[in-house]
Amino acid sequence: MLMGICLLPLVVIIIYLIIMIYSFADRYDAIVGKIEMANAYNINFKDDMDYIMYIIAVNSERAKELVDTQKPHEMIDDARQSFQKMYDATEDEYAKNQLTMILKALDTLEDRVEEIEKDALISGQYDKNMERLDVNIRILTQLIQDQIQQYIYYQATNLENLRSDIRMDVDQATRTVTVSFVLILAAALIISRKIMLRITKPIESLCEATRIAGQGDFAVRAKGGNDDEMAILSTSFNQMVEQIGNLVEGIKVEQLNLKATELKLLQAQINPHFLYNTLDTIIWLAEAGEKEQVVNMVSSLSDFFRTTLSKGQDFITVQEEELHIQSYLQIQQFRYQDILEYEIEIPEELYQYKILKMTLQPLVENALYHGIKNKRRLGHIRISGQIEGDYLIFEVYDDGSGIDPEKLIRLKKVLDGEIEEKENPSGFGLYNVQQRICLNYGQGYGLQLESEYGEWTRVYVRIPCNKIKHIS
Repeated sequence: MLMGICLLPLVVIIIYLIIMIYSFADRYDAIVGKIEMANAYNINFKDDMDYIMYIIAVNSERAKELVDTQKPHEMIDDARQSFQKMYDATEDEYAKNQLTMILKALDTLEDRVEEIEKDALISGQYDKNMERLDVNIRILTQLIQDQIQQYIYYQATNLENLRSDIRMDVDQATRTVTVSFVLILAAALIISRKIMLRITKPIESLCEATRIAGQGDFAVRAKGGNDDEMAILSTSFNQMVEQIGNLVEGIKVEQLNLKATELKLLQAQINPHFLYNTLDTIIWLAEAGEKEQVVNMVSSLSDFFRTTLSKGQDFITVQEEELHIQSYLQIQQFRYQDILEYEIEIPEELYQYKILKMTLQPLVENALYHGIKNKRRLGHIRISGQIEGDYLIFEVYDDGSGIDPEKLIRLKKVLDGEIEEKENPSGFGLYNVQQRICLNYGQGYGLQLESEYGEWTRVYVRIPCNKIKHIS
């Protein structure tokens, strides 16, 4: 919200600059078009008209041939239409006066041409026609050419004035943008400073680092606090951000699909809203003197991020995945204690098996946010696991709001790869886990979704016990 308010003046200025550029471009095109049209007659009109009228005046044998191909009346009409078109498109009074003089001269020229054409048919009029050619035609064409040149010069002057206007407006816009940027930057710094003074330095550092990391700068590092719990949390955060940065730098073409999916998942784990809300809860508990609760919350958050990192390993034990879920639910149960109850029923005999990191936690998060929270009353989440032959089968069940039939059909098609995932909030977690399982274990493994609208939702995870197709 604050960023949007700060950027609004810059957006307005940018829009103004775009409009200004288009306006100048239109004016430039109009002036250049007029110059080009006028210059076409400035170059050839006088010479062509003088020559054809000379041929007619001397009653040359080529007169009929030239008149058929270069008719003086058509030449004058073409010129008249062009300059009339320029006149109609001109609002400048001085330019209109120049064009009016050209049009009148063309009318006079046409009258003189008719006189010579009539006398050319009568023998013995050579001297008279040559005199008319010199006195009327050539003087008029020279006058027209001079007036055209004056018009071109005037338009060239307008072009230079336009360039000066552009320079002035650009300079003014540059000054405006600079001043606006300085004022916006100063306002943002003052507001940010006031906000940061309200919280402790370790929390301030961690929140700021989280904000910067969320914008894609993974070189940021959070400063650790004085107590062990905050130091562990900051260290875990820094390791996680470093791992994400290394992952981004190390992506190769042949690993693009897998690495892009893992990156989205890791970024989801440092969701600023989840971290901000948890840190706000810790601050509230500390102010209330609930030291034991503070220790528990910070420990759970540290365990959560420690499992997320898992020293860069893609596969962890089922026991570590269970601890990851336990840490996440402990944090969320404190926030949603009135609506959330959960149970984890994973036999110890499954602890020894390896599982793709963060396979179950996104499903639990999906059950909480799109099942239990939408129910708006006490709900239950149950996570269970068992071995069936050569496969590990996990189940994440919630008695929340369920999924309506049309949406359920769409989600199943997304998981089966029949339609493209649009990354909507309610489906990204499921799609993400499905993609990672398929990329690591191959086709034939993944998720199965069942739901009764308004009653419950159940997600099954099926992976092999010993078939670990690790891609690094």
